[in-house]
Amino acid sequence: MTREDADDVATLTLRRPGLSHATRGDLLAAVQAIADDENVRAVLLTGTGRAFCVGQDLAEHVESLRGDAARSLSVVEDEYNPLVLALAALRVPVVVGINGACAGAGLGIALAGDLRVAAAGAKFTTAFTGIGLSSDSALAARLVHTVGASRAAQLLLLPEPFPAEKAEEWGLVHRVVPPEQVHAEAFALASRLAHGPTAAYRAVKTVLATAATDTLEETLALEARLQTELGQTADHTEAVEAFLAKRAPEFTGR
Repeated sequence: MTREDADDVATLTLRRPGLSHATRGDLLAAVQAIADDENVRAVLLTGTGRAFCVGQDLAEHVESLRGDAARSLSVVEDEYNPLVLALAALRVPVVVGINGACAGAGLGIALAGDLRVAAAGAKFTTAFTGIGLSSDSALAARLVHTVGASRAAQLLLLPEPFPAEKAEEWGLVHRVVPPEQVHAEAFALASRLAHGPTAAYRAVKTVLATAATDTLEETLALEARLQTELGQTADHTEAVEAFLAKRAPEFTGR
């Protein structure tokens, strides 16, 4: 896993399709570092080659099972859960560039982002029941929230591959582009967000995180509090003045 910073965007690139112990640790450390980096205003998470992420490195998993099964299965609680929570907690927009196959925990991690760009023809699958496991990485919850309980049950109980075009139709990805354009398209989207009203994006993420479970009264109260805070930001003042002056606003993220 590598990190590159440019144009206020931190790009995290998975260099292997399988999530080994080392890769999980590196990715979590990178996400935690970004959370404390005020210079980062958007994140791009992507992969290389023909796969974005196919979940657990099965070769490593089998070796671990043969040595200590209980310790092997504790990685969900010890490593995957902290990673998904850290991604979800990022206060800046996260764009996921799905350059190829996306399966199992890889799909859960992709759905932890805010916006997803996928390569045409990329294959998706939940995978878990195919190897005798239930889902992890909050995949079940994300699928229910995104595609509904009925289709989520279908996708998890019958882990059949489906293409990026179907993922777009179901709302799992937001754009499908030719494979060679995934990185450029995803980076352009992340860069656009990085030059937008960062505090407003943070507030949107906050509301979206609780919108499905909060009562109407709780949602209204949260929106009112966030609007009061945003009304005092430099970006809001700039946007209003730009509107009156009939020019494009220049957001600074403050």
